[in-house]
Amino acid sequence: MHKLIKSSTVFVLVISIILLLSGCVGSAGKNGSSSQTSSKTAETIELTISAAASLTDALKEIQHSYESTHTGIKLNFNFGGSGALEKQIEQGAPSDLFLSASTKNMKSLVDQQLIDTKKQKTWLTNELVAVIPADGTMNIASVTDLTKKEVKKVAIGIPESVPAGNYAQEALMKAKLWDTLQSKLVQAKDVRQVLQYVETGNADVGFVYKTDALTSQKAKIAFEVDPKTYLPVEYPIGIVKASKHIQEAEDFYAYLQSQESLNIMAKYGFTIPK
Repeated sequence: MHKLIKSSTVFVLVISIILLLSGCVGSAGKNGSSSQTSSKTAETIELTISAAASLTDALKEIQHSYESTHTGIKLNFNFGGSGALEKQIEQGAPSDLFLSASTKNMKSLVDQQLIDTKKQKTWLTNELVAVIPADGTMNIASVTDLTKKEVKKVAIGIPESVPAGNYAQEALMKAKLWDTLQSKLVQAKDVRQVLQYVETGNADVGFVYKTDALTSQKAKIAFEVDPKTYLPVEYPIGIVKASKHIQEAEDFYAYLQSQESLNIMAKYGFTIPK
């Protein structure tokens, strides 16, 4: 009888040990899986690129091209007016690279030592044009035509923060029309909003870059603004010193200057400086 009880006790004890060991293994397996998942997540590095709104379409294609060959990199674009983006970087907003539509905004950050002068350069150039709705019949062939009575609203980017707006202001001042057209001007937060105003009929004419006009099916170029009346439209690019991923930022900076990248930009109408 004692032997039977003893055997039964040993059997129960063995079973308990087996179950306990199984639980530990299962738990270890789960913890291992979780650790591997965390490791995989940590491998993906996200870069934040502050970029002029006029670069939107071209950069989306570049994003697809770059991420397909750099699986550990995720590109997050913050599009807007170059002046507004400059202010964000000045105030400490996370950013790894700055792609501006104006040398003035880049120079400001270099002067404040927020971007290394050796890690910035002119990347592209562009042209300023005036657009009207694609189905528009109004005869607008030059800046002087903006004074016509049938032209009620002229859209431009806010000159203080949108380079395209600043270039438009220069051209209108050169033609001595800036004060004359004040009552007609409608200001927008960036060049893409100017284009939208024209596309939706909320403005009769708008000043945008040639590249923006080429992306639209709802707006068409009325005339090209005389390049002698405004400063050259140059797009500098630079690496933000505060970047937490300097090496990855430098790799993408180099890629933007590669022939593959420049071919994409040229396809969207940008000009490559010689």
